[in-house]
Amino acid sequence: MKQLTDTLPDYGALYKSGLRTNEYQLVLTPHEELRNKILAVKKAFHETYPGGHANFVRPHLLLAKFTQLDMLEEKITHRLRLVGNGYHPFRVDLKNYGSYPTHSIFINVLSRQPIQTLVKEVKQFQRLMKYDNNRRPFFMDEPVITIASRLQPWQYEQGWLEYSHRQFTGRFLAESMLLLKRRTGDRAWQIAERFEFKNMPVNTRQGELFF
Repeated sequence: MKQLTDTLPDYGALYKSGLRTNEYQLVLTPHEELRNKILAVKKAFHETYPGGHANFVRPHLLLAKFTQLDMLEEKITHRLRLVGNGYHPFRVDLKNYGSYPTHSIFINVLSRQPIQTLVKEVKQFQRLMKYDNNRRPFFMDEPVITIASRLQPWQYEQGWLEYSHRQFTGRFLAESMLLLKRRTGDRAWQIAERFEFKNMPVNTRQGELFF
């Protein structure tokens, strides 16, 4: 006999479907000179190997991405602000290229430990970022700066044959992280908030939890 619950609509999902949702990305952004250098590499790759996922927005280093209700943004930004207040500025070193076989080519990030530690701190409140079981937050545990993704086999094979022998160097000081957002279905991203790394003492940060 069919369960009664199998025939009832998911009222929680129906309620959510009528509310505004946003896509979010939490990122580190290099300084302007390095951004332009990376952007030139991305454009050159896609001119030589057209197709794939050509994304020419401001280059960044992804920390996390998620979809969530607009009404929860204030709670999320509050927690991210606390993380930023307690974290310290750090140097990010970039060197040469790496790949995910068959589909992506990226710039290697050498200074991974401070980034991975930062991502772990953000993960502590991942429940706020979970929209539902099908849309869970994604955290970048192995930081990279993507040059090309969703490549076709010929693009990857020919592109990686070239870029595996190319050199790239760069560095920047990460003094803050950005939360980018766009309404679900839109293309353009906007800055929701910047979180400065202030390296504040623990007791000061804990006091902010009560405001």
